[in-house]
Amino acid sequence: MMVMTAKVDMKKIMLALAAAAALILSLILLLGGGSDAEQTAAPAVSGNDARVKFLTDFGWDVTASPAESGQVKIPQESSQVFTRYNALQKSQGYDLSQFAGKKVMRYVYKINNYPGATEPVYATLLIYKDQVIGGDVTDTSAGGKIQGFQMPKGSASGESTAVPSETAALPQATQ
Repeated sequence: MMVMTAKVDMKKIMLALAAAAALILSLILLLGGGSDAEQTAAPAVSGNDARVKFLTDFGWDVTASPAESGQVKIPQESSQVFTRYNALQKSQGYDLSQFAGKKVMRYVYKINNYPGATEPVYATLLIYKDQVIGGDVTDTSAGGKIQGFQMPKGSASGESTAVPSETAALPQATQ
């Protein structure tokens, strides 16, 4: 039988362990702790007060309770209408395609201070696991537009990312 022995240098072992721990820590920080990508960039809005605050942070004065709320399902298959609506979402930093096939909550709030509005204007928030994943502001007047959350500068015509409201499809409530 043959027996081998080795002299272990504790300084080298401790240095190697410290380097491994630093590498693991940097990977955790870099990758965000393994959380879903859709949750890392989205603002947290748990509760009605947080949803209202989210909208007021854009300068909107909204009715405190939602005019409508319900569960909706993000389409699994993309369509031309969904692609156009998602382009609006992408212009705001959201991407609904990440949530294809998932059920999300939809909250609709009446906006009371839309510039030049003659008909009701509504803000829609799409929420998944207490995170804003998308939404819009819809002018319901004839020829009204659907735009992002930003308040229009100077006029009610919206921004270049606005789409005609009659051709944009919001996810509809599921039964």
